[in-house]
Amino acid sequence: MTDKLPANLLALFAPRPPLRYLPHCDHAPDKRRTAPITGVAAYLEALRTPDPDYVPTESWMQRRDRLREEKKAAIAEKTKAALGQYNPEHDPQVRGDPFKTLFLSRLNYNVKEPDLEREFGRFGPIERIRIVRDKETGKHRGYAFIVYEREKDMKAAYKETDGIRIKDRRVLVDVERGRTVKGWKPRRLGGGLGGRGYTKIPVTRPTGPSFFGQDGPRSCGLVLWC
Repeated sequence: MTDKLPANLLALFAPRPPLRYLPHCDHAPDKRRTAPITGVAAYLEALRTPDPDYVPTESWMQRRDRLREEKKAAIAEKTKAALGQYNPEHDPQVRGDPFKTLFLSRLNYNVKEPDLEREFGRFGPIERIRIVRDKETGKHRGYAFIVYEREKDMKAAYKETDGIRIKDRRVLVDVERGRTVKGWKPRRLGGGLGGRGYTKIPVTRPTGPSFFGQDGPRSCGLVLWC
């Protein structure tokens, strides 16, 4: 029936040319041969006498551990040197009676001295407010000291202001421990009571009869946070 079609339509039914022949990329299954398996006795002597010029390279895990130990040692050396220079009694920035000084931590970095004076000045006259800043960059460190003129005002502020929010951030309040606790170390030198967890180490209480009175902390209604 196709012979009755015109030539232009017959071209559509013409068979395609045969596929180009390509040789096999592998041997026939019955002609495959694998390499003969030999022993390792010929290499034992080479294993007994290693290359004297071979220098082993450091793996990435060894490099990671080495850098970690070097960093830990550098931090320990820096902390040890700073601890030898730490003496709050002779720090020119530390002024005022330590038993009249209130310590504030976890401050918002936008907090200024007027903000602290507005919040803590209602408990009594303030002698000095110091927001601690980095000595090199001048950036806010997030904590401050407030020195009151009267000790009873500091105690009242201590009891009433712990946990208050200043610029939408909860503030922790404590007494100054650098000059009231023997052997005290700040957190940057491996001590302190900071951090987000809870410490199980018993807190060393500040010493001095003028702080607690004759009957201890219960006589003035002051309880230190742990």
